[in-house]
Amino acid sequence: MPGAMQDNMSAATFTGTPADNFPDVQRAQYCGTGEASSSRFITEYKIPTDCTQPLAITTDPDGNVWFAQVNTGRIAKFDPATEEFAEYDNPRWPQQGRSMFWGIDYHEGELWYTDEAYDSIWKYSVENGTYDRLDYPASDDSLPQKIEVSEERIIINDFTGGKITFLGMEGEASEYEEFPVPVNATLSDTGDAIHGYDLPSPVNYSLAGDFGLDAAGNIWYTNWIFQGSGVLVRFDPDGYSANASAADYLRVYELPADMETPNGAAVGPDGRIWIADTSSSFFFSFDPIFGGFTKYVTSGLQESSYGNATGVIRDPVSRPYWMEVDDSGRLVFNEQTANRLGVFDPAEEMLVEYTIPSKNPNWADCGENTDCGLAQTFGIALDGEKVWFTEWVENNIGVLDTSVPLPYEIEVGGEITVPRDGTAEISFTVVPLGGSSGKVRMVAADTAAFRDIVIEPDVLELGELDGPRTIDLTINTGSFAIKGTHKVLLGVQDDDVSVSRYVTVNIV
Repeated sequence: MPGAMQDNMSAATFTGTPADNFPDVQRAQYCGTGEASSSRFITEYKIPTDCTQPLAITTDPDGNVWFAQVNTGRIAKFDPATEEFAEYDNPRWPQQGRSMFWGIDYHEGELWYTDEAYDSIWKYSVENGTYDRLDYPASDDSLPQKIEVSEERIIINDFTGGKITFLGMEGEASEYEEFPVPVNATLSDTGDAIHGYDLPSPVNYSLAGDFGLDAAGNIWYTNWIFQGSGVLVRFDPDGYSANASAADYLRVYELPADMETPNGAAVGPDGRIWIADTSSSFFFSFDPIFGGFTKYVTSGLQESSYGNATGVIRDPVSRPYWMEVDDSGRLVFNEQTANRLGVFDPAEEMLVEYTIPSKNPNWADCGENTDCGLAQTFGIALDGEKVWFTEWVENNIGVLDTSVPLPYEIEVGGEITVPRDGTAEISFTVVPLGGSSGKVRMVAADTAAFRDIVIEPDVLELGELDGPRTIDLTINTGSFAIKGTHKVLLGVQDDDVSVSRYVTVNIV
C-alpha cells in the first residue's frame, strides 16, 4: 500500500517498485524525469518497471535485445518485432541490492555479465530461465568490468585490480598450475570450477581499461594511472603457454601524455586500435605497424547537454566512454556528457553525432530548464546498422538507425600545411539533403593544445539552408605552437545530428 517510510537520509514514499531504493529527493535524478522520446534517427522505449537503471546491453542472433538492470539485479529482454519487454527475476539477488553491471555477452543461449558490487560473474540461461553465479577471483580491490565469452575462454578486465582475467571454458586445474597467477572460479549451482589465470599489470598500481581482440587473436587493452602514465598492451593468449614467460608474448606501447583516462577500446578491421579518453573530448587511434597514435576530437557540446545556468562552465567536454566497431568498420561510441552517440567512419574521416532525445536535468547545470541534461547512456550494442543503447537514469533503452539518410553532406579538402605563427585559408561546403531539424550551426574543433590552432569562421549560425553553402575559415597557429600533425573537425549540426569531416593540419 502507498505510504511513507523514513531512512537515515530523508523521507521515501513507499511505491512497491525499485524506486524505493532511493529517497524521494533522489528519485527524479536516478529513476527518470519523463516519457520515452524519439527523433528522426533514434527511437526510445520506456521500461515497464519503474527505476530499473539499465546498463550493459547486447543482442542475440534472433535480434532480441538483452540488458542488465542495476537497481533490480535482473536480466531483461526486449523484442523489437513486438516492442514488448520481459523482465526475469533473479531469486539469488539480495533485497535492495544494487550493482553496476558494466559488461554483458551472449554466447550459445547464455548471457554472461559482470557484477561490480559483489565481485561476481553471472550466467543467465535463456532456455531454463535460471541464474548461476560465478565467484570472480578477486584481489584486494577488484572491479570486474567488461566481458567477452567464446568457445575457448572468458576474458574479463579487472578495472581497479589492474589485471586481465582469462577463464577457460573447459580444462582441468592442472593445465593452469604453472601459470604465473593461476585462478579458480566456482559456479554456485553446481560447484564446478572454471580454471584460468590472471595477467598482471605491467604498470604498478594501475587500472585496467576495456579490451579488444584483433584478427590474429591478440588482446589489446590499456593499463593506466589517472592523469599519469600508462601503456597500451598487446598480449597473445593463444601463444602463451605454461612453460613460457609472459614477457615473450606481451608487448607494451607508451600512451600519449595527453591521454588521461583511456577507458573504451576497440579494434578495427584494418588492425588499428581505438581508445576513448573519458576525461576529454578526444579519442585516439594506434597503428600497430608504424607504432604511432593519431588524436581525434568530437564536436563541441550543445548547451542543452550541460546547461550552464550558473555561467561557470567554460570548457565542457564530451567524454567518449565505450567503443565498438560495426560490420562496416565504423567506430561507434557514447559521448557521456554530450548526450550523444558518435559514429566515425575512418575511411571517410567523417564523424556523425546523434543527439539522444531524453535528458535528465539533474545531471547538468540546467537551473529551471527542463529541456536540458543527460540520459547517462553507457551501454551500447551493435546489430547491423542499428545501435542499441541504455539510458541509465531515464529508465529507457533506445535504438539508433544509422541507415536513415543524413540531412547534410560536407565537402572539404583533406590536408593543409601551416608554419608556426602562420595563417591558412580554408573553406568547406555544406550540401543540404533535406530533413534538417531546427537551425543549422557550424561545427569547428581541433586537437591542438592551448591555442596552438585558432579557427576563425566567417559565420557561426547558418539558419535554414535552401541550397549548398560555402563557409570560409582562417586557421591561425601560435608562435610557440607544437610542430606536428593535428586534426581539425569541420561541419554543421542541428538539434538532432552533427555531420562533420576532419582536415589534417601540419604545423611546421
